This record gives sequence, structure tokens and C-alpha cells, in this order.
Amino acid sequence: MIIIKNNSEIEYMRRAGKVVGDTLAILEDVVKPGITTKDLDRIAEDYISKQGAKPSFKGYYGFPASLCTSINEEVVHGIPSDRVLQEGDIISVDCGAILNNYHGDAARTFAVGNISDDAKKLIQVTRECFFKGVEYAKVGNRLTDISHSIQLYAESFGYSVVREYVGHGIGREMHEDPEVPNYGREGRGPKLTHGMMLAIEPMINLGEYHVETTPNGWTVVTVDGKLSAHYENTVAILDEGPEILTLS
Repeated sequence: MIIIKNNSEIEYMRRAGKVVGDTLAILEDVVKPGITTKDLDRIAEDYISKQGAKPSFKGYYGFPASLCTSINEEVVHGIPSDRVLQEGDIISVDCGAILNNYHGDAARTFAVGNISDDAKKLIQVTRECFFKGVEYAKVGNRLTDISHSIQLYAESFGYSVVREYVGHGIGREMHEDPEVPNYGREGRGPKLTHGMMLAIEPMINLGEYHVETTPNGWTVVTVDGKLSAHYENTVAILDEGPEILTLS
């Protein structure tokens, strides 16, 4: 069941979304060769807590950290550790915060120092995929109009779209209906209405779209070992057009 939010709930989600967007902006400034993913997790948790919020991910189905930190061929759900970021890595950072019982959720892929041209382009196109999708996140459109636009744009560069992991509704729960695929035919799924809240999150691979989960039970990687990038924001569907709640 899709839970439509009223104006006061949307305002609560703006506040949660601001915490997430600001956290990711702070992390972007500190992502450099030599820092560990555990350092990033600590910085994020400290900032979120100081805003009176809580990390959404910590303890969620047993997840052990406040951030998901996924490096290079890791697609999503990487666990922060003592791993040191190296020059040329890319890192996808997924962050969630809960404030006043409402969640915000967003992800970015950052360059670690100087990276290859292929990696730069993948990060850029993945971000652009999100904004191509948001162009269709309007009242009266169908959900998969968003999905189709993302897939079309990604594949026009020869990239592939992860199938097994998708975006989602969001609100008092981190994951609510509906699922928001990043691929598929347009004109399907529920009609978008005022008050729907969606976490739209393209996960785009340099190679094939096939992924698998590593033995830790969490971290998802590309089967072919090629790079993957992730870009996500929480989006409010409003009569006046989509509002992105997690851009700082």
C-alpha cells in the first residue's frame, strides 16, 4: 500500500532530508586517499546525532554501521571497515537519517583523488540518470515513466542498469511501497499523485548488469568486477512539480 503524506509530514521529511544532504556534503569534502571507510562512518554518525537525528541504517535488519560504503565494483551495502581509500578509487556512500520519526535517504558516488576518465564519466552519467528520471516524477505520470527514462539514458552510453536492487517509497519506514525500478517500459505502475515520496536511486554499471552478494551477506558487487556508481535522492511528488529533499 502506498502511503500518501500530508503537508505536515512532507515538512518533517524535508527536515530529515536536509540532515542527509548536509551529511553527504560533509563527507564529499573529507573523501581523500588515506581515509578509512570507518572514519567516514564515524563522521556521519557524529553529525547526524548532533542534528537530533539517528542513522537510519544502523541496526536495520542487523546492518552494523551508519553508512553503506561501496568501493569500485561494489554496488551497494558495503560495510565500513579499516579499509583505506586509495588514489583512483571511487566510493558510493549511501546515507539515511530519521528525524521526528520520518526518514531521509540519499547516495552519492565520490572520486578518491584523481580517477580514470572512465570512472569520471560513469559517476557523471549516473547522476544525470537520476535527473532524467526526476523529469518524469510528476503528478499524472506513471511510476515506470521514471524507470524507462533512467534506463534509456544509461544504456545510450553503453552502461547497464542493475535489476536486482531498486528505489522505493519512503516515510515513517525506510522502505515503503512502491518499488521504483531503474529500468522497464514506460506507462506502467501506479499513477503519481501529490504526497507520494520516492527514493529514486539509479545504480549503473560500467559492464554487465549482473550482480552477486559477497560472503559477508551484505555487500553487492558486479559479477564482472567492473565499476559501479550510485546516485540517490528522496523526492516529494507535489502538484507544483517534484521537490528533491536531500540536496544540500
